[in-house]
Amino acid sequence: MRHSAILAVLVVFALALPAYAADSKKSPVHKITQSPSYVMIDPIYTTIMDRDKITGLLMIGIGLDIPNPELRAQVDKAMPVLRDIYVRNLMEFTATSVRPWQQPDVVDIADRLQRVTNRVLHQKGARILLAQVAMRLTK
Repeated sequence: MRHSAILAVLVVFALALPAYAADSKKSPVHKITQSPSYVMIDPIYTTIMDRDKITGLLMIGIGLDIPNPELRAQVDKAMPVLRDIYVRNLMEFTATSVRPWQQPDVVDIADRLQRVTNRVLHQKGARILLAQVAMRLTK
């Protein structure tokens, strides 16, 4: 009697295993926020220079808040262009304004990126959100 109960439990587990394996193949979707208007952009890294020597990295994490779904679709298509111009703009900013002994001006960074965003999209409506600005110095 005891062997038949154990056998029945094993049969149930064996039948449930394919269904469990099928469910485990679906990976969960990781969301940064519940807001559908938020578009995350991968962090941007630029090199901090001092007297022709590399002295560190500037890391900037940003996102866009785009309440308009049509504009959000336009941003999705224009993301490679936006990211390229963000990187170029931040490289120029880092080369001319960032010094290893002082914190970068986050308001200036946000304003620069907002102007670039409006210019690339030819309209306002996508708001830059600074998530993180960090310096890592090599000295």
